[in-house]
Amino acid sequence: MTDLETRTERGTPGPRGALRRAAPALLGYAAVRALGLLALALWSAARDKSAYQLLTARWDSLWYTRVAELGYGYEVRLPDGDVHSNLAFFPLLPWLERLGAAVTPLSPADAGFVVSLLASLAAAWGIFAVAEHLYGRRAGVCAALLWAVLPVAVVQSMAYSESLFTALAAWSLYAVLTGRWVTAGTLAALAGLTRPVGLAVAAAVWVAAVAPFVRSRSGAGPDGARGPEHAPGDGARRVLGMLLAPLGAAGYVLWVGHRTGGGPLGYLDVQAGWRNGFDGGAAFARFVAGKFTSLPGALAGVGLIAGVALLVWLYAVCVRRRQPLALLTYSGLVVVLALCASSYFGSKPRLLLPAFPLLLPLAVALAWARTSRSAAVLGGLAVVSAVYGAFWLNGSGPP
Repeated sequence: MTDLETRTERGTPGPRGALRRAAPALLGYAAVRALGLLALALWSAARDKSAYQLLTARWDSLWYTRVAELGYGYEVRLPDGDVHSNLAFFPLLPWLERLGAAVTPLSPADAGFVVSLLASLAAAWGIFAVAEHLYGRRAGVCAALLWAVLPVAVVQSMAYSESLFTALAAWSLYAVLTGRWVTAGTLAALAGLTRPVGLAVAAAVWVAAVAPFVRSRSGAGPDGARGPEHAPGDGARRVLGMLLAPLGAAGYVLWVGHRTGGGPLGYLDVQAGWRNGFDGGAAFARFVAGKFTSLPGALAGVGLIAGVALLVWLYAVCVRRRQPLALLTYSGLVVVLALCASSYFGSKPRLLLPAFPLLLPLAVALAWARTSRSAAVLGGLAVVSAVYGAFWLNGSGPP
């Protein structure tokens, strides 16, 4: 593993140099996503569907667009008594959609698509930056490409908030690793305005900021940040970053509670209207167990169990290899919140998209392999991801 203290002493290249270093990762990421969009276009055309509509005007993207166009307060009352309120959707993406529609000829839906495309590139760059900082440039490229070839990576190109959130989270974590505490806190606050899981970013900032003082050590800690003796005033910046980090998520949740009259926890009532909640994974366990009532379902159940086991194994590898505490905190919370929520089970794969630190051990392994072997693996995964994404998005349920 590259020595983090040595990396800190070298300094950080300027924006132009950083972009030049990230260029292979960004070009590779763009190529993989272009392949995915091409596969989606061909598959959708064969089914007489609009690929662009699938990306911009279905499921959650419609709710974000309604917030951008009408503001908050729209709700749908279902025959079973459930109330689907657009207050469940955090505001940063709709704000950007409204801004894009105001300053360009684009509609809010079109603006949302553009935001997601740009944010996905920013996310790939942030993932590259984190991996390069820890393990070197080659691992950074592999990490960005692994994120691009995930089975549900097509969501990265949808007018959803996953790409925007991952970009903010990745760059916030990079700021933590490089000791930029105010930047880390600001980006964590923006991530908190994007999705409820933004609290995982805030928690990562807090843990990384407090841990060195708890251990009473100086110098570079396992969070990769500089110690107080290398940066005068570092303690004050840490505190400011900690104060900023939770403001986005906490501010929106409190505002929803005030608007609905439900108090500080009123947002939970809004989520309950969508049948979303945190039950420790009981509902997901029952869902998986229910798959074993038939042979085809049993195969799906085995696949789900294998997927969860893979997540646990990857996290254990991250712990064993002493991944920075900020990354462990963040990815652990993202996985727990995704798997232990009683939400729509088909959405769980996309809820795991932001947990990119789990990919870093795989990225390191690919970086150590021969270039031809790494290229073959990533190329094969890109094809599988493109085909599966086209099939998945053309299905009946929301991703």
